[in-house]
Amino acid sequence: MSSLSRELVFLILQFLDEEKHKETVHRLEKESGFFFNMRYFEDCVTNGEWEEVESYLSGFTKVDDNRYSMKIFFEIRKQKYLEALDKRDLAKAVEILSKDLKVFSTFNEDLFKEITLLLTLRDFRENEQLSKYGDTKSARAIMLVELKKLIEANPLFRDKLQFPTLKNSRLRTLINQSLNWQHQLCKNPKPNPEIKTLFVDHSCGQPNGAIPPSPVTHPLIGSMPKIGGFPPIAAHGPFQPGPAPLTASLAGWMTNPSSVPHQAAPVGPMGMAPPNNAVSLVKRPRTPPNNPTLDYQTADSEHVLKRPRPFGISEEMHILSAYGSDDIPKTVVANLNQGSAIKSMDFHPVQLTLLVVGTNIGDIALWEVSTRERLVSRNFKVWDLASCTTALQASLANEYTASVNRVMWSPDGSLCGVAYSKHIVHIYSYYGGNDFKNHLEIDAHIGNVSDLAFSHPNKQLALITCGEDKTIKVWDAATGSKLYTFEGHEAPVYSVCPHYKENIQFIFSTSIDGKIKAWLYDPLGSRVDYDAPGRSCTTMAYSANGTRLFSCGTSKDGESYLVEWNESEGAVKRSYQGLGKRSVGVVQFDTTKNRFLAAGDEFVVKIWDMNDTSLLTTVDAEGGLSASPCVRFNKEGILLAASTIENGVKILANAEGVRIIRAIESRIVDPSRLASGSVARAHMIPTYGSSSSNAGPGIGIADRSAPLSTIVALNGDVQSLPDVKPRISDEMEKLKIWKLAEINEPSQLHSLRLPDSLLAVRIIRLIYTNSGSAILSLAYNAVHKLWKWQRNERNLTGKATTAVPPQLWQPSSGILMTNDISETNLEEAVPCFALSKNDSYVMSASGGKISLFNMMTFKTMTTFMSPPPAATVLAFHPEDNNVIAIGMEDSTIQIYNVRVDEVKSKLKGHQKRVTGLAFSNILRVLVSSGADAQICVWSTDGWEKKVSKYLQIPSGRALNPLAQTRVQFHQDQSHILVVHETLIAVYEASKLDCINQWVPRESSSAITDATYSCDSQLIYASFEDGTICVLTAAALKLRCRISSAAYLPPNPSSRLQTLVIAAHPSEANQFAVGLSDGGVHVLEPLESEGKWGSAPPDEMGSGYSITPVASGVEQLSR
Repeated sequence: MSSLSRELVFLILQFLDEEKHKETVHRLEKESGFFFNMRYFEDCVTNGEWEEVESYLSGFTKVDDNRYSMKIFFEIRKQKYLEALDKRDLAKAVEILSKDLKVFSTFNEDLFKEITLLLTLRDFRENEQLSKYGDTKSARAIMLVELKKLIEANPLFRDKLQFPTLKNSRLRTLINQSLNWQHQLCKNPKPNPEIKTLFVDHSCGQPNGAIPPSPVTHPLIGSMPKIGGFPPIAAHGPFQPGPAPLTASLAGWMTNPSSVPHQAAPVGPMGMAPPNNAVSLVKRPRTPPNNPTLDYQTADSEHVLKRPRPFGISEEMHILSAYGSDDIPKTVVANLNQGSAIKSMDFHPVQLTLLVVGTNIGDIALWEVSTRERLVSRNFKVWDLASCTTALQASLANEYTASVNRVMWSPDGSLCGVAYSKHIVHIYSYYGGNDFKNHLEIDAHIGNVSDLAFSHPNKQLALITCGEDKTIKVWDAATGSKLYTFEGHEAPVYSVCPHYKENIQFIFSTSIDGKIKAWLYDPLGSRVDYDAPGRSCTTMAYSANGTRLFSCGTSKDGESYLVEWNESEGAVKRSYQGLGKRSVGVVQFDTTKNRFLAAGDEFVVKIWDMNDTSLLTTVDAEGGLSASPCVRFNKEGILLAASTIENGVKILANAEGVRIIRAIESRIVDPSRLASGSVARAHMIPTYGSSSSNAGPGIGIADRSAPLSTIVALNGDVQSLPDVKPRISDEMEKLKIWKLAEINEPSQLHSLRLPDSLLAVRIIRLIYTNSGSAILSLAYNAVHKLWKWQRNERNLTGKATTAVPPQLWQPSSGILMTNDISETNLEEAVPCFALSKNDSYVMSASGGKISLFNMMTFKTMTTFMSPPPAATVLAFHPEDNNVIAIGMEDSTIQIYNVRVDEVKSKLKGHQKRVTGLAFSNILRVLVSSGADAQICVWSTDGWEKKVSKYLQIPSGRALNPLAQTRVQFHQDQSHILVVHETLIAVYEASKLDCINQWVPRESSSAITDATYSCDSQLIYASFEDGTICVLTAAALKLRCRISSAAYLPPNPSSRLQTLVIAAHPSEANQFAVGLSDGGVHVLEPLESEGKWGSAPPDEMGSGYSITPVASGVEQLSR
């Protein structure tokens, strides 16, 4: 159906609603599928009109359309079922179960069985998961909240939840305008025409030949009298006038049809108010001097009236009235002096004030815009010239320079890609601060590399590039291997835009001849072929929610086009006005959130509301912008970077951005933190850290949250602060007088021992749930314990905290999650468990069979793999919860599919029991470690061994044959933490190069466990004597030591040991420890500190060293 036909349906819906034909309205909504009336749906659900609920939904989706639709129908039918059970109407419940819920059994048979078992209960609330079910009314209200979220997330309902903004009685107005035009065409127009039918065109006819009266009345004319014709103009005019003058934009639509719809505004219900006919009738229309009966404002056919169209006010609302000018970044908060012309910029997706910049001479720089500090600077340089193609070597021999065409962060900000004008692409790894390391160099294209982007085809991080050789290429972002090459453009490819919808991954590409093509990740070629407006050199981008596609380009003649696309039709849906006709270079643009578009043009930044084609506003940034400035929003849309004529960048902020920047500035130098009489200046703090652009970010950046009083105290004389700048070298020496943070008293931290009413047995395994709201432990006696934090006034997030004690959770049945230990010697067993990603299941073993438990009911779902050999370590496959890797007592690793109960592969490489397993999605490998102190890397594609190495055990240390070696991936999925009782090390996973190694003193107790913090910036290590050490993850330097006296009560009767440690999944400074007495303690730093110590001065901003290291000793006692 065409867009005009679709709009006609909306007009009819409005008319029917105004005429109170409610049932017909909802039937048309369902049959057309254009508008989902959420208010009507809510009413039906609230009233329990289940047949109508499903009937209405069926006009928009079916049960098996997608996972959102399936969940919607399941929730509705489950509620019907529970209500029948609540009424003790078992016959009805059985009918619903067999007819409505049976369809879901094919997708989740266990769930269907559990629902069926509810029939056997006297009250279904006896089921633990339904224990909080209230009355019917409250249950429906709770379900309705969930349904609305599912509907809003369901792609099938996109663009169907908002009714267009229409003036009252819009259809009546259009018909009256038509009647006016028809009246003008009459050969003998009467001064008081009488309209008797709409079935044929109006004509006043000859005196003896009138139009036969119609048996149908015409309610469209409202309450106007029919007898005696229309009253004279002095009363209210010949025809009912429209409620507002016809606009110029609508006049253009009438004379030159297009598919551009009216602006849509968010509404809950349809919002169709009844027409105010009285108001319409009393308005005095302007009349033309030659015809007192013609409503001049509504007659708008220049072909008929031979007059120019009146100028009208745009019907589309000015966005400033909706959002407010404070939402648009306008205030200049920083000027960054790059030194060469800016070609591309990109804000970090996580650290919102971090900006990477590329220039026309091949330089890239990393800026912390809140402090105006350049953290990293790199010049153009080929890393491995010998590996480059002869074409590139020849080009570089002629001229060893190149321009940056594009810089872009990966979605998680761990990688940064740079496309150059000569053949190559560089990918850097980023770990925070100034830790910006070479990762990959790819000789990607012949000639210019125009653009790059990151995507996740097949759940694998990939880099997409395009170039002068007319190709698009896809590369593995971890290894640099080429995955795909797409050919089909007839001109150099200018840009790429990857996206996905409903699990379909695709790429849009544009070429300099104005062609747009789309590709799937297969060898079948381009799927579509569009022309960009004006055959312009174009870039494309999606809105933040991925539902709207925009492009901006400039033709060879300098005319620029900014448009929104209708993807399904391959047609321009909306063209934005206001770009120049003679742009200098290709106009760059960006989108933010789902609200604004920005383009750099004519020395300003031009901004549009996405729903309004007219230019919203321009921002000149106090002058000095480039002719066609490069522009880039940060992720939250509160900052906007724009390039300047003087080879710099101006950072613009909206009200929220200004507040944040000012807050950061005040944290860097806060006079209230200094001793009385001291003076501080903001610019001094960064000078402590570096004097060159390649140095670390200094205290002001890498350790920004440290109180200034601490920094001043290192100097020993607060009065010397004003004089620090002339004596930078002296101050650098004084800063080396750094003191390890020692925590020896309970008052120096927050700790909480979790309440426990069960038998206290030593804790062997410990983990936070992925949600961060619970902690799960496994004790020596094979019993699991689960502590849950509740959301309440004292704990608004419901996450784990030391401020509020959790509940030791048990189902009403009183059962415990207990592993199979029949015929098991617990002294020889190696307990292990693994938690599913959705926290629903835990797989566990304590020397016997492996058990799969339901985390809600504690029921054993299944058991498998009877020993011998016994399982010693478990890990879920990251892409399939049905596949698990199982390390065994006999040194093998079994890849097991739970669903089909089959061992898919058996890996052999260790000499002793396997004690550690970790998967990497990016590298597509499994890393294992064993009691033999060996690390092995296995490909997850074919399960072959790629590389193995033995740990560098410190000399003089005997290798314990039962010592456990554990492994854990850094969040970059490329580096791996290795923990042994004698050392902690970091390896590069693909080749097992040892990057760093930390060895405690021989006199210290053994390391029992260690783990990365959730952001991989810290490592928490536990020792047998209860000591906990906090190390920097980048360089393995000790920054804080916590003695057992700080969190354990004195207990001279027994020697407590800290056996395991776990890090919170979202709070970087929270961790938990499990003890030999069965206790579990959660630890957090004091609010005044905010973190565990500070990094040593020589480690601020440092990263992994690039050369393998030998065993080094870090003194535990200083």
